[in-house]
Amino acid sequence: MMEKEISFAWYRLRGLGLVCLCSFVFFFGAYLANQRSIAVNGLAGAQAMPVDYVQREDGALALSFDVTQGSGDVGLILDILKAQQAKATFFVTADWVDAHPAETKRMADEGHDIGSRGSDRESMTEKSPAEVRRILEETSEKVKNLTGVQMKLFRAPYGEYDSALVSIAVAEGYLPIRWSVDSEDWKDYGIESIIKKVTENTQLDAGAIIRMHGGARHTAQALETIIEDLRQQGYVPTSVSQLL
Repeated sequence: MMEKEISFAWYRLRGLGLVCLCSFVFFFGAYLANQRSIAVNGLAGAQAMPVDYVQREDGALALSFDVTQGSGDVGLILDILKAQQAKATFFVTADWVDAHPAETKRMADEGHDIGSRGSDRESMTEKSPAEVRRILEETSEKVKNLTGVQMKLFRAPYGEYDSALVSIAVAEGYLPIRWSVDSEDWKDYGIESIIKKVTENTQLDAGAIIRMHGGARHTAQALETIIEDLRQQGYVPTSVSQLL
């Protein structure tokens, strides 16, 4: 009788252990799948793609700025972000860093992301792999020497990617980033146009990546209202790295 009870208890314990193990495998697998979709958004697939959206349920979304030659409003943008206690991501070129070392250092000092924009206005999909690597390494070296920051994010000019460019960027230690909400501030349609393009955008949602420019004519004037409106809608503006 005692042996039967012991045997029955053993089978129950073993069954419980199998259930726990299966549950662990299921949930851990689901966690890994979710992390892959959040962090890479298809980089492991046959056709590599940049990240343009991150699945979030807490209202967080990212503010990002392309910063190239002529981006003279970055100081004012930084002032507004500081006053609003908001973080953002700035994608810079090597030439801009050379021309604006104080603003570049301020980005890092105030807790913003600094990512690589690659070249200024030339598509990087038409460049050789060696030239792409040179551009990425040059910008990375300049920013690191100036701020101590090792850049991890990359946005190609015009958001133009192909699988070869994504592969090179990933091999160089970058996560390619695009956007899901375009402010279209580069069209110079005015302050109200920029605000509406962001805050009333059909793609606006938690996890969105918003694209603006450091040198567009009306962006700095629209930024404060954009941040306040996004918060009123329940969103939390932050940087791309925080979103990830």
